[in-house]
Amino acid sequence: MTVNSLADTIQLADGHHIPGFGFGTYLISDQDTMDTTIKTAWDQGYRLFDTAMLYRNEDLLGETLHRLAIPRQELFLTTKVAEEVQGYDQTLKAVEGSLKRLQLDYLDLLLVHWPVREHFFDTWRAFEKLKADGKVRSIGVSNYTAAHLDLLATKAKEMPVIDQVEYHPYLNQLALLDYNQAHNIVTEAWSPLGRRAVLGDAMIAKIGQHHNKSVAQVILRWELQHGILPIPKSQHADRIAENAQVFDFTLTEDEMSTIDLLNKYQRTGNEPEIVYETGKQY
Repeated sequence: MTVNSLADTIQLADGHHIPGFGFGTYLISDQDTMDTTIKTAWDQGYRLFDTAMLYRNEDLLGETLHRLAIPRQELFLTTKVAEEVQGYDQTLKAVEGSLKRLQLDYLDLLLVHWPVREHFFDTWRAFEKLKADGKVRSIGVSNYTAAHLDLLATKAKEMPVIDQVEYHPYLNQLALLDYNQAHNIVTEAWSPLGRRAVLGDAMIAKIGQHHNKSVAQVILRWELQHGILPIPKSQHADRIAENAQVFDFTLTEDEMSTIDLLNKYQRTGNEPEIVYETGKQY
């Protein structure tokens, strides 16, 4: 379905629904900033909030949500299992820690943060157990290539409903997007603005002028029209609001194709295959 507002949701392969536009909390590292940022995002209409064990701010987010007294059923919370705590028993234990820090009884979505060869199948088996036990409603992965997903399918009882990957105009991963869509996996974009690398692009700026929109707004619109779920992050109230104002215009097919052609295979993060092989980021 087309996402036309912050209130719209996407149905996942497991039957649950996820908001079609989210908010990332990477690099938010103190309580005051978390409080003001999340309140601003909530007031704008954001309902999907994304964190990770690796961000070391689950406790801050949990405290903020407690302070704001937001009804649990109105929130969609995601966290991710870090490389160093993967494996069957370690994953089960690690997720208990996340739930405690977030002050939650269950997670809406749990992701494997990066594929790790040594624990590849055991970690996913733990995810299936956590879902069966009601600790997690939906399970997915992050930074998995089509090859990693094909490998997982050889032993998984159920497949991920989400693949969260680096995705922006300089790394558009259209082949992975096609693969995920063919397998009913939603592609979620971390670093949807390319960690600012793409924000100076003259071609996107020109398209933005045509619509009276910023480069960031054009990029987020391009992702939405490709069927991607973006989770931009910002600690600035004006940008949090600006990022949400992407539902009142549409890019033409020519504009979409023009942005597609900007792909440079340029990563701002790690190469998934190297993390898979070494078991750690570099």
